[in-house]
Amino acid sequence: MISVFELFKIGIGPSSSHTVGPMKAASAFAEGLAERGAIARVASVTVTLYGSLAFTGKGHAVDKAVILGLSGEAPATIDPDNVEAIVARVKTQKTLALAGAREIAFDPEADIVFDFVSLPKRHPNTLRFCARDARGDVLLDEAWCSVGGGFIIREDEAEPTGEGAVVWPYPFRSSVDLLARGREGGLSIAHLMRTNEAALRPPAEVAAHIDLVIATMLACVDRGLSVDGQLPGGLKVKRRAKAIYDRLRANATQNARAAHEIMDFVSVYAMAVNEENAAGGRVVTAPTNGAAGVIPSVLRYYRDHCLEATREGMNVFILTATAIGALFKMNASISGAEVGCQGEVGVACSMAAAGLCAALGGTNEQIENAAEIGMEHHLGMTCDPVGGLVQIPCIERNAFGAVKAITAASLALHGDGSHKVSLDQVIATMRQTGADMQSKYKETSLGGLAVNFIEC
Repeated sequence: MISVFELFKIGIGPSSSHTVGPMKAASAFAEGLAERGAIARVASVTVTLYGSLAFTGKGHAVDKAVILGLSGEAPATIDPDNVEAIVARVKTQKTLALAGAREIAFDPEADIVFDFVSLPKRHPNTLRFCARDARGDVLLDEAWCSVGGGFIIREDEAEPTGEGAVVWPYPFRSSVDLLARGREGGLSIAHLMRTNEAALRPPAEVAAHIDLVIATMLACVDRGLSVDGQLPGGLKVKRRAKAIYDRLRANATQNARAAHEIMDFVSVYAMAVNEENAAGGRVVTAPTNGAAGVIPSVLRYYRDHCLEATREGMNVFILTATAIGALFKMNASISGAEVGCQGEVGVACSMAAAGLCAALGGTNEQIENAAEIGMEHHLGMTCDPVGGLVQIPCIERNAFGAVKAITAASLALHGDGSHKVSLDQVIATMRQTGADMQSKYKETSLGGLAVNFIEC
């Protein structure tokens, strides 16, 4: 099982698999040295990036993430405003405070290697750390995989199926299981998930995390709507969310709103989040950073534009979205490097559609239908970021994913929950499509828009 604490993690941009994951892996490696009592003996650390981490590493700030993680920083607690200062100090002084405890020599230009030749054994997002003493003897050598959404595993370990050896009150591995558990207990998906979470942690702790996730998501929308300027990176992309939002508010009156205008607001909410993500700001993996704008924008739509919105409805939204995200994580992938953007924006759309449908009073069957619709119309979507940056087409793509999620929820609510193609069948199709997709379309920037875009 996958917990709401695992699926919705607070971190920084621009990427969950290329920033959050590598930072966590680097931190875990440094902590491993400390646990072995080896920190005092370390003279050097080298980091090798493979696969997608090498090809789009610069644009996705993998090198910065590694520096931060080795320095003992964590995605959930680091102040985004301090990132550049920490990285600049390491690059200038060519030293690093390993695990935040001891200064060692570290030159990012020489000690972070982008390997564009070697093929990762297990996952396209693989990085290797090697610590040596003054004589050159290896103290610790580990390879880690960043498997999407900020999840990490050691290359030689099995991927966990959830948090700990927990006896879950309502276990499920498929949407068929999920619906059956709901029918057996007479429970909504959100109630079922809340009961499962209580097997891990006290209800108050679960509620506090959900509150924090919601608050962080909405704060990210607000910040993205208030900041303009140019995003980092060589593309010189300008933030657009603030200017569009200001025009929408200036031109709109409550009683003279064009039919499409609500969707304009939804789009700009999503763009605001992903502009913040591209700038390295504080975001929630939902389920990834590259797709971080979909769920917050649909959640904001529910809060601000649905008359029946309640605080409990927002909690129901997040818990229901968690169940759907867990199905994708357990049975397919949420990694763009594995299955393309269908595993990021596609999964986010499916989760948001299910969450909104639940918050608006949908039955479990209608929720499953909404989730299925949301993914069905993202099948085959590639991940081909221009310049290796999470900007083009990623920012606008989140806006479309949010609008599709609302449409999916609406269609499902107009039905009775019965439909021809099941969510499980769509998840299986997404996994198979990802396996068939050429690697140049899976977060390597070696195909698609990434090579057809010509800079003037």
